[in-house]
Amino acid sequence: MASLKLALVQLAAGAQKAVNLAHARTKVLEAAKAGANMVVLPECFNSPYGTQYFAQYSEEIDVSNPSESIKALSEMARDSKVYLVGGSIPERAADTGNLYNTCTVWSPEGSLIATHRKVHLFDIDFPGKMVFKESEVLKPGNKITEFETPWGKFGVAICYDIRFPELAMIAARQGCVGMIYPGAFNTTTGPLHWELLLRARAMDNQIFAAACSPARDMDASYHAWGHSTIVDPFARIIATTEEAEDIVYGNLELRLIDEVRRSIPIYTQRRFDVYLDVSKH
Repeated sequence: MASLKLALVQLAAGAQKAVNLAHARTKVLEAAKAGANMVVLPECFNSPYGTQYFAQYSEEIDVSNPSESIKALSEMARDSKVYLVGGSIPERAADTGNLYNTCTVWSPEGSLIATHRKVHLFDIDFPGKMVFKESEVLKPGNKITEFETPWGKFGVAICYDIRFPELAMIAARQGCVGMIYPGAFNTTTGPLHWELLLRARAMDNQIFAAACSPARDMDASYHAWGHSTIVDPFARIIATTEEAEDIVYGNLELRLIDEVRRSIPIYTQRRFDVYLDVSKH
């Protein structure tokens, strides 16, 4: 299929989980009505973002006995008939009780088709600006995640994962046509690197890259950068927005991948006799 309409739903999450889920549902259905084939929600779309909230809002991911958010996500995908990248939710593992920051991906029939636990935890220290350590509460995931669609395979990762190019590199070399990043950069890191990292992941791998942020809420304890953005394989910005609630739409023209790889043929020019192919190691 030659073209995919992608929608990034940039929304703010408050203290009431049921309200957050209902708001997300409204926006997913709105995006589907506008013709989107795939819809993406932000990181921690069902709860406030912060280490102090993860345990309180955590849920098990079990489709046989679905929790509140899992049931809502399945129904959103089924009722809108889209591929739904369900942002992320705080996950509590049934066997260990460990907490993870986890993205679920759903088919248009409402079936769970992929699960990604955030691999790289957001532990940063900007002197005089902000300190944030997800590892105080969360455990990291340990796998690269991909999912199939009629338009090709997509990789999915979460927020801080975008700073580690190997995930996108491996996904692209395994045939993925795009990387999807639910993410919540903040007003310190966002102006520095949000757009730069998205364009870099797209350019390095000659694939599409998209990141969906929460909207900014200055009354919240964490101030998201916003600016949900879609980038093409030439590293051009297809669509973006500012910090407020919005839906960002972009048409992913799959032919561009072949065009850019013919024009700038890095896939046949790599020197694996000089350096390792990370997708093989």
